[in-house]
Amino acid sequence: MKNLKDLFLLDPTVTFLNHGSFGATPKTVFAAYQEWQLRLERQPVLFLGREYDALMHQSRVALGEYVNADADDLVYISNATYAVNIVARSLNLQLGDEVLASNHEYGACDYTWEYLCGKTGARYIRQGISLPLGSDDEILEQFWQGVTPRTRVLYVSHITSPTAIKFPVEKICERARRHGLITVIDGAHAMGQIPLDLKALGADFYTSNCHKWSFAPKGAAFFYARKEVQHMVEPLVVSWGYGNAPELGTGSRFVDIQQWTGTRDPAAALAVPSAIQFMEDYHWDQVRVDCHLLLRQALEQICGFTQLEPIYALDSAFYVQLAVAPLPEDTDLALLKARLYDEYKVELPMTQHAARKFMRISVQGYNSSEDIDKLLSALKRLLPACRI
Repeated sequence: MKNLKDLFLLDPTVTFLNHGSFGATPKTVFAAYQEWQLRLERQPVLFLGREYDALMHQSRVALGEYVNADADDLVYISNATYAVNIVARSLNLQLGDEVLASNHEYGACDYTWEYLCGKTGARYIRQGISLPLGSDDEILEQFWQGVTPRTRVLYVSHITSPTAIKFPVEKICERARRHGLITVIDGAHAMGQIPLDLKALGADFYTSNCHKWSFAPKGAAFFYARKEVQHMVEPLVVSWGYGNAPELGTGSRFVDIQQWTGTRDPAAALAVPSAIQFMEDYHWDQVRVDCHLLLRQALEQICGFTQLEPIYALDSAFYVQLAVAPLPEDTDLALLKARLYDEYKVELPMTQHAARKFMRISVQGYNSSEDIDKLLSALKRLLPACRI
């Protein structure tokens, strides 16, 4: 696998195996981002007052082509958690309603649903999906066991954060549609890591970060809503877009109420087409394949050392460029993470799911087999010492 580290701004002294947390922006994309910022500052009134809507539309068109969605069904927001908050606050949950999620969801969004359900008297249910994984159909059936006559909303991650599992969201959305349930899919880790076809996927609401696996600057994410459900979406922040007459706005009420929420720097969103172009220029479909193979080798080596079974078959499609490797139950995760970085300059997160402990590994185009060798060498020295 050709190493592409020189294309990025990352500190060359750090072995960076944590792309999944915040991403990393290539030099060319960051330059485009700065150009947008400079253009804004040279004439802020022209840029924000007269050019903004057209520029954002152009960027949404490029995004829509990449994820197969109409530009007017997409809005840029700052991050996926923000989009989940928009949906959760828009659904007018009532006493006794149930929101069904898996027990593998991202903690910040768990808090979002807990907070809204606590205010309304609805219930947030986390349905257990057991490990190790079997098949997509097994996941679907386990998840569906949580559906009751009171279930109104299904909320599930496309790729989970604590366990890095790619869930069968297409099957979940298809069954939900037949049962009249609203689907909210958190694809924070999806765009850029796996192909996205939002029209085929069939979710009512979908969100993904552009700044993670698709290389846009921080602060670029998208929120998608099917046309049939856009009337349900309320603005999280009410601003000038709310009062737009049809002839003055973008032509989409959904876009109007979300796109202008007050003065902000739109440069990250406007740089998304440059990030998409970067992936095309460097044949990222093949890079992903190479990254997956390197990640598989890493999992095999780490599990061979720890003598612990992986949570997914190594030849499965449950993971792509992000995966977790199980750690012994008595591992002091905080100590291990700190010593990996302080002593070896290896950056990667530790996660927990139920009573199990993991390290989460990201492999991106700037990583190499030498990075994995360094991680494994450090683990062999540190893991016996980092015990509770």
